[in-house]
Amino acid sequence: MPVEMHELPALVREFASYKKSIQGCSSKTVEEYCVDLRMFWRYIKADREGLPKTDEVFETLDISGIGIDVISAVTTADIYEFLLYVDGTRHNGSCAKARKLSAIKAFYKYLTQKKGIVEVNPAANIESPKKRKTLPKHLTLEESIDLLEAVKGDDSSKNRDRDFAIITLFLNTGMRLSELVGISLPDIDRELRSLRVIGKGNKERIVYLNDACRAALADYLPVRAAHPVKNKGENALFLSAQGKRINIKTVQWLVGKYLGAAGLEYKHFSTHKLRHTAATLMYQSGQVDVRVLKEILGHEQLNTTQIYTHVSNEGMEEAVARNPLADFGVEKKRRVARKEATTGEK
Repeated sequence: MPVEMHELPALVREFASYKKSIQGCSSKTVEEYCVDLRMFWRYIKADREGLPKTDEVFETLDISGIGIDVISAVTTADIYEFLLYVDGTRHNGSCAKARKLSAIKAFYKYLTQKKGIVEVNPAANIESPKKRKTLPKHLTLEESIDLLEAVKGDDSSKNRDRDFAIITLFLNTGMRLSELVGISLPDIDRELRSLRVIGKGNKERIVYLNDACRAALADYLPVRAAHPVKNKGENALFLSAQGKRINIKTVQWLVGKYLGAAGLEYKHFSTHKLRHTAATLMYQSGQVDVRVLKEILGHEQLNTTQIYTHVSNEGMEEAVARNPLADFGVEKKRRVARKEATTGEK
């Protein structure tokens, strides 16, 4: 449920403003902090006042009046109890628990280091829950081609050129959904060789375009130029049917639509999986150095990019097939099988 800022304690509201205005966090990131901190302070209030933590009372608890006296009294044990609560009662997995702990850590870091109104960060020494390591899900090369062909073959769509350009950019550059919808016409190089995007933390980076991207944009831009705009001066690259900057939900919908058309809906892929696909194809097929891939994807840390260095199934199968013992005993069995087929003997 979205957070209304007036629902939150004053210090949480200050913290949210700091994360957005000073640290440049995205609205989505700030919203996630607020959601997690709202639950934490509802838990603390319910715990202090002996209120239930599992019904509608909990979901409507008024925490706006929580002040520094309550906030500074929170202990490490309180935070551990909260993590146990979201694990056992709310069935949060490791990622969700880690995110909540990260929000609490960041909030108390702000209070101790920036405002100096709390002496000790009670969350500072709590280890983040271990996350189960999984390989990034992605489309194969053949599935990616099927997806692009599904868009190309949609003769009934008035937005085919736009949608093809969007999916082509996802699959070839690995840009984020928020980056794609934020592209404006002035961000694009006149020769269609690169474009500028604003990534996480309002950090700007250049995304280079290959032949497929240039061709897709060259086909779409004349269509874009003829599209009536809702607001005078609207310079978004991708427009909705109403002539406004396309929004995230529309892009998610069209990606889902074409995944279905390509027969891939059973895989439950999303726009972010297309980013994974681009990264995996570049690393495995294009043999891109992981440090270069880090810059292409706009990652802060190299270890974030290293999830794409997993070995493909095909590579593992080939490696096993090349084992020098791979043929041991096979030829003898083949001779026996041929003899049985010829003579009928067993």
